[in-house]
Amino acid sequence: MTMNTPIPSILAGLIGAGIQASRTPALHEHEGDAQGIRYLYRLIDLDALKLDMSALPDLLESAQRMGFTGLNITFPCKQAVIPLLDELSDEARGIGAVNTVVFRDGKRIGHNTDCLGFAEGFRRGLGDVDCSQVVQMGAGGAGAAVAHALLSEGVKRLIIHEVDPLKAQGLVDSLNCHFGEGRAQVGQNLAADVAGATGLVNTTPVGMAKLPGTPLPPELLHAGLWVAEIVYFPLETELLKQARALGCRTLDGGTMAVFQAVKAFELFCSRPADAERMQAHFHSMNG
Repeated sequence: MTMNTPIPSILAGLIGAGIQASRTPALHEHEGDAQGIRYLYRLIDLDALKLDMSALPDLLESAQRMGFTGLNITFPCKQAVIPLLDELSDEARGIGAVNTVVFRDGKRIGHNTDCLGFAEGFRRGLGDVDCSQVVQMGAGGAGAAVAHALLSEGVKRLIIHEVDPLKAQGLVDSLNCHFGEGRAQVGQNLAADVAGATGLVNTTPVGMAKLPGTPLPPELLHAGLWVAEIVYFPLETELLKQARALGCRTLDGGTMAVFQAVKAFELFCSRPADAERMQAHFHSMNG
């Protein structure tokens, strides 16, 4: 009697608030099925569990004790999770935000796949646009990753608008240290900044199904802008709808969602994912 090679198994999860509509579990499990992996991916929704970020240490410890392979981390925990980790990848350390934690050899290792995910989507959807001056809404965990991606992809001047001025200043200081003085600045006058911009990126959660609306007054949009979004549920946010009505080139949040998942899958499974297959599956869910 021959012994069959054991089927690899992965147990992963996503910690965040208001994540019931997330496509990430289906993306991971579908790719696992296609590769012959027993892949179980669980949502750990702070809202559904009636918890707040103070529960993060317990949730991480519980997942580690129960044999999870790793966790994805989303809003609002991408920066709060950092002090709870043993190691950070160079990218996660540079960005100051983590969206993927791998449990390995008793250690918690933080990674950031958001930056790669946004950059891939940007190259595919807006690779030839004018990057002279870009306004970014938001300076949270996702915002930090997107800002790094934008400056890496050739944005000359990035103006950050954020409701918390200290958070905006902290991100700008970090970006200028990394990319060179003057590449990033804190926005002072939103109307004037958008009027002079060639691009606009929303990295806030405004526009999600549970937080409808736009991150800035729609009347500030103009036909000279390209507009990118990281929200993907719905794929067509109110911001993108208004921008398209003006004839702006747009990029929805789908590609970032897929490509950050591709990289996270590879970190959890230590094997490549089929990016095109994951993209096709994502669009089949959002068709």
